[in-house]
Amino acid sequence: MSNTIIDIQNLNFSYNGQPVLIDVSLKIHEGDFTAMIGPNGGGKTTLLKLMLGLLEADSGSIRIFGKSPPSVSHQIGYVPQDVHLNKNFPISALDVVLMGKLRPGRGWSRYSSEDRLAARQALEKVEMDKFYDRRIGELSGGQKQRVFVARALVTDSQLLFLDEPTASIDTKGQAELYALLKDLNDTITIIIVSHDLMVISGYVKSVACVNQRFHYHGDAELTGEMVEMMYQCTAEETCPVELIAHGLPHRVLHKHEDE
Repeated sequence: MSNTIIDIQNLNFSYNGQPVLIDVSLKIHEGDFTAMIGPNGGGKTTLLKLMLGLLEADSGSIRIFGKSPPSVSHQIGYVPQDVHLNKNFPISALDVVLMGKLRPGRGWSRYSSEDRLAARQALEKVEMDKFYDRRIGELSGGQKQRVFVARALVTDSQLLFLDEPTASIDTKGQAELYALLKDLNDTITIIIVSHDLMVISGYVKSVACVNQRFHYHGDAELTGEMVEMMYQCTAEETCPVELIAHGLPHRVLHKHEDE
């Protein structure tokens, strides 16, 4: 069995007294490619930020590579949902990737030759090396996302989190980005938050439904029927895919309609 790199036990988190995540437990193994789905406000992005160490849980534990998230942040790449970058700012793709090398106390002029080589290699890894000197504002949506992925990978990340990375990309760019992530998954463990489940179902190895509570569906469980039902994993108190996985009929989901 592959190594467990994320181990979450009985995690609870609330915001202003309102529960956001309730008793979440999760194990992610090395080499996994997990899609995290669920309704808006269900806690997907919050769970990512807890794993990144950007938020602190009310109770429970999170171990990444056997350690607390802040202590291994250099091993984690993160592509947020909204990358705040002025499109008119005269910054090149290479400069954006180098931002991944920024640390407290380091200025823009302190990048070493090794840093620049690593940035070029990261761009090559996402097939954007020939655009290294192109202004970021001149790139397409899909190209920009590849650059942001390169920025996340420039520190030799072993774990990559992406939050809705295709939200502003056309269909062709989405397919190309997912294909890239599938290739990267040969050496990197990936967790992606996405609403495009029917599209990414051909790329991911497991699915996690997050709606305050948490349901994990490994590749041994996934079927076409489950993928379709995951779209209904919204306001239901019980995850519909969890019902199917246990052989319960669809009418269980709609029993109140028959009453």
